[in-house]
Amino acid sequence: MRRDILEIDSSWSALPMQVPIHLQDVESLRVLLSGESVIDWQRLALHTEADVDRFLATHRLDVSDPVDRERLRYVFNESVSYLEEHLRLRFPSELRDPDDVRRVFVWASQRGGFRRTQILSCVIVKLMHVINHMEAADLKFRLPVSEAQYLDLAHRRILEQAQQMQEMGLPTVAFYGSRKSRSSVITKLLAKEQAVAATIFDKLRYRVVVREHGDIAPTLAWLSREVFPFNYVIPGESHNNLLDPNELVRLLSDEERREAASRPIQLDAAARNEFSGASYRAINWIVDYPVRIPESVENRFVMELGRVVYVNVEFQLLDEETSRRNERGENAHSLYKARQHRRVAARLKRGASGLDEP
Repeated sequence: MRRDILEIDSSWSALPMQVPIHLQDVESLRVLLSGESVIDWQRLALHTEADVDRFLATHRLDVSDPVDRERLRYVFNESVSYLEEHLRLRFPSELRDPDDVRRVFVWASQRGGFRRTQILSCVIVKLMHVINHMEAADLKFRLPVSEAQYLDLAHRRILEQAQQMQEMGLPTVAFYGSRKSRSSVITKLLAKEQAVAATIFDKLRYRVVVREHGDIAPTLAWLSREVFPFNYVIPGESHNNLLDPNELVRLLSDEERREAASRPIQLDAAARNEFSGASYRAINWIVDYPVRIPESVENRFVMELGRVVYVNVEFQLLDEETSRRNERGENAHSLYKARQHRRVAARLKRGASGLDEP
């Protein structure tokens, strides 16, 4: 795949879009910035069916489509059956067989009142998260579609979403997309302690550059709301040394700010790239990005396994000035590659003596 660069004219005359920040945005970014798993969450913040519809859309699920609606019900039933059979949980009838599965997401977001319904709803949603992902992985192996085709489908849709960002007036200066080359994959495998191809998550990667530092938080919120499913951000693979989470909280309403303050976001610095310069600044995360199976592909497993699979995609977000600084001095890409190549050479030659430097 060639390198695609969507250069966005910063003098574009449309009024910049104002992105309101809500509690669900902060909860979504808690996963992204902290490296947490949603399995360890306490509650959602999806308070209306419209909120749920928007969330499901990031998974390429359309509740107005009868097939998708039936698939959602199937995953729900599988989740409840597992909980009843293996964890011996019992559910009230309105939760065991709701008229609309979307209500379970709303109940999982409740605050105050009868806590048992909220807790049980949250447990069901967590199981739906796991089962949907597991069955999508199964579907991926059963269909005659190559990884390259899936990545190409993901790439085309992401570029469409980048164009949408421009049209909506988000303060985006540039949107870069690239596919990691074969030689880059080999180098990364040799440099990593786990030299297994399955651990290379960033074969497809995108860099989003916004105008100013203050544009980072609202742009990140919009991306997690519209572009990718926040619950499938890969735990432990995020790195952030650019955005203070308090910048998100300050954008909330007074009531939501008080609630968010009760659970401060803890940053996870463990995933920092050791080959980057010490002053390199960015937000990086890897997500399992949904790809809808083309109608031209015969899929006999629509009900049991769905019609969406997921591919690993890396995103990086930073502002224009930080992007310029990241290309100077020790942060220059050529020096990054040199540090990586030195590690590779040292590992390959370990235990060998008398070999000349290449």
